[in-house]
Amino acid sequence: MVEPLLSELSRAGRVGQRFAAPEGCLDATGDLPAGLLRDTLPLPELGELDVVRHFTHLSTMNHSIDAGFYPLGSCTMKYNPKVNEDVARLPGFAQLHPYQPDESVQGALQVMAELGDLLAAITGFEAVTLQPAAGAQAELCGMLLIRAFHRARGDKRRTKVLIPDSAHGTNPATAAMCGYSTVSIPTDRRGNVDLARLRDEADDETVGLMLTNPNTLGLFEQEIFEVAETIHKAGGLVYGDGANLNAIIGAVKPGQLGFDVLHINTHKTFSTPHGGGGPGCGPVVARDFLEPFLPRPVVARRPTGELFLDWDRPQSIGELKGFWGHFGVMARALTYLALQGDQGIRDISGAAVLNANYLRARLADVYDIPFDRTCMHEFVASGRRQRQHGVRTLDIAKRLIDFDIHPPTVYFPLIVEEAIMIEPTEAENKDTLDRFADVMLQIAREAEEAPEMIRAAPHARTVGRLDEVAAARKPMLRWPRSDGEHLEARA
Repeated sequence: MVEPLLSELSRAGRVGQRFAAPEGCLDATGDLPAGLLRDTLPLPELGELDVVRHFTHLSTMNHSIDAGFYPLGSCTMKYNPKVNEDVARLPGFAQLHPYQPDESVQGALQVMAELGDLLAAITGFEAVTLQPAAGAQAELCGMLLIRAFHRARGDKRRTKVLIPDSAHGTNPATAAMCGYSTVSIPTDRRGNVDLARLRDEADDETVGLMLTNPNTLGLFEQEIFEVAETIHKAGGLVYGDGANLNAIIGAVKPGQLGFDVLHINTHKTFSTPHGGGGPGCGPVVARDFLEPFLPRPVVARRPTGELFLDWDRPQSIGELKGFWGHFGVMARALTYLALQGDQGIRDISGAAVLNANYLRARLADVYDIPFDRTCMHEFVASGRRQRQHGVRTLDIAKRLIDFDIHPPTVYFPLIVEEAIMIEPTEAENKDTLDRFADVMLQIAREAEEAPEMIRAAPHARTVGRLDEVAAARKPMLRWPRSDGEHLEARA
């Protein structure tokens, strides 16, 4: 089904709502310059029901976490309880203005203070900022803190950041934005940082190490203490990419593993619908010696007990974002943590690890598992075996769409050939996991018996297999109308 455009559904004279002019209402247009007045406004004319049905039809063409399984590795696309949304939409929160005086927003500041304290306690750190807008900006914040620390000591000879070859792509970009060069550290045969290579590269020019743990292979660094010690002996600091925090919360604190600073994706681990371009929130937790450098302002408490935004921070790296952060995400995160409680937080990581290992075990006989050891919240499989029949990982991903399952992350990490990164998250039940495993096994059989069918998937969607290369090189910027005309795309 192709849904018509609003302009195609438009009929002259149709309106959504009619509002009677109030008695005594003045015509304000008389005060406007004549050159700014319009005689017509060429917008579609539709009734309210027409508009509602149009967007409802469009919504059914999209996949969503409310509609189906979303095992998108490295991104924690989990279901989030609706009560968290209700709290974030409370009038006292949703209608706040970011420039209100501190004394008029004591409730919001209390939310921020309590959330910061909880995040620091969960991760084992002493200092926290809630200001960064999302994970990538939080990375920048963390590395700016490390840079400020070295500069405050007058140590200007450090120029390079060590980054594992399995890192998120934002890690080297962040280091470069801070003015540093990067050195890639290979992964060993067990899926860990190559410790021997790390020791070779760590020296008095080392700013620090950017490390994701669990890493993007879904594996816990087995020599994490030795890794941190190597960097600290060289005078560097260890930055933690906390994108995969849901695998370890309640079980281990990164602050006790040797990390000096860590970012947290609250929009992934602690409940805000992730994806679609909506706001994120990337709090950064740090050791006490990095506290003077935190972005300003920070939430502080006066001797009288009143909370306020503290701007008097002479060593601060400055402001990272207007409005002090995305408050709605913070409200959701605090609600999520409060409802979970201590045991619930521990259960999150337990369920995430159990679900991932269950799927890994179910698929291991049919799909290659390059690092076949106990994983954490996700694991990386490979479609190398299926490629022997002319079926690539991309084809497997497209075929999954026919079963109302969103494809996992594919071709990442780059160090795994034909990579399929699968993260079931802690939110899914065994029935869903079994269905996904059954579908993956069916696709593996189809790869042997009917590879041409998989290469043409998906078959049951409004849009079928697209030529992705052509879409990038020769994009269609006009939408064909039913009357044969075209609507030109405008920037």
